Amino acid sequence: MTTRVTLIAPAATPSLRRARFDDGDSLDGAGAAQARAAAGYVPAAGQVLSSPSTRCRETASALGLDAAATAELAGLDVGRWRGRALADVGGAEPAALARWLADPDAAPHGGTSVRELCERVARWLERCGQAGGRTVAVVEPEVVRAVAVHVLDVPGAAFWRLDVPPLTATEVTGRSGRWNLRLGHPLGNASAH
Repeated sequence: MTTRVTLIAPAATPSLRRARFDDGDSLDGAGAAQARAAAGYVPAAGQVLSSPSTRCRETASALGLDAAATAELAGLDVGRWRGRALADVGGAEPAALARWLADPDAAPHGGTSVRELCERVARWLERCGQAGGRTVAVVEPEVVRAVAVHVLDVPGAAFWRLDVPPLTATEVTGRSGRWNLRLGHPLGNASAH
């Protein structure tokens, strides 16, 4: 049985535009407008999900989706770095940030590690593969990265080498244990910047 999973990255937020770790902010006006413009380009699905974050739930709503927020699809918990600018963390804790970006097992912020995220998301994807059908999920960019790491069976260190622009769709097709990946194409006329 073939499974199709379409992962949609959320629209832009002020945190994203300022290179800050997500702090639960809402979509900005431009991001919400771009999501509404892309609403007609999302495929129909038997299962529609989202990461539980504000930006993913709001993107799903702007896309016209009635998505169930799913804890398994939560992004990285960056602990005490939440809401801080990447440059500020790099200035205050350069060794910790460097370790986090280089070592998938590191969690110097007190949250979850990249490896923990990748393992959680891989379990979710494999369950989708057993169920079959089409799933659409509006998810954090790091969830898309985790899916790509799993599907391509690459080392966790490759996680940060994958860019996931806002309002792009990444598709996974196949079944448990045998997946094909189509990376980040823009949704309709939505800007991917």
